[in-house]
Amino acid sequence: MLANRDLYLNRLIQKKHNPYIKIVTGVRRCGKSFLLKTLFCKHLYSLGVLEDQIIIVELDDDRFEELRDKKNLRKFIESKANDQSKQYYIIIDEIQMVTDFEGTIISLNNHPNYDVYITGSNSKFLSKDISTRFKDRGVEIRIHPLSYAEYYETYEGDKHFALNEYLTFGGMPYLLNEQDEVEKMRYLTNLINQTYLTDVIERNNIRLSEEFSALCIC
Repeated sequence: MLANRDLYLNRLIQKKHNPYIKIVTGVRRCGKSFLLKTLFCKHLYSLGVLEDQIIIVELDDDRFEELRDKKNLRKFIESKANDQSKQYYIIIDEIQMVTDFEGTIISLNNHPNYDVYITGSNSKFLSKDISTRFKDRGVEIRIHPLSYAEYYETYEGDKHFALNEYLTFGGMPYLLNEQDEVEKMRYLTNLINQTYLTDVIERNNIRLSEEFSALCIC
């Protein structure tokens, strides 16, 4: 079952074609990529936008490894979006994997027929980073895990149990795919241990990472 995320989709739609870089932020696994690559693209297709007008770069995918170099990234996008008579939508996922990416993204956004959307990791990309790195060139769309209303709308079990499960396990979108409580808990545990703690360690340059992780788990 997939959540529609209409609140955030409408925010993206409202900012479409404005002169700013659209920067989608939020904790890992809260649905940033799904919002852009699935829901927003579906919206664009419904308006008649063609597939070749949407350029998607997934930097956490090894198929795009060479594009983690900012010069290669710019050349790739400009080669794919080279018709000045067309409107292009540039979607770059996990931009923090490119070193010193700000100038490249600003340069791409300066193309009059490019509408640029990016996502980034919380370890590198908090709201204060956006204001520092992009100044007045970017606008943030911050998304959160599923609200209870979103969770309830997509809940496939007996609705009487929806609130209890939401209070127990929270609103991470992937949980909609898991019916078993043990698997839900395993997913959340792995998410904390392997993802969120890593973000905190990277963000704060913690050298004693193993000790820090042990302290948090306790």
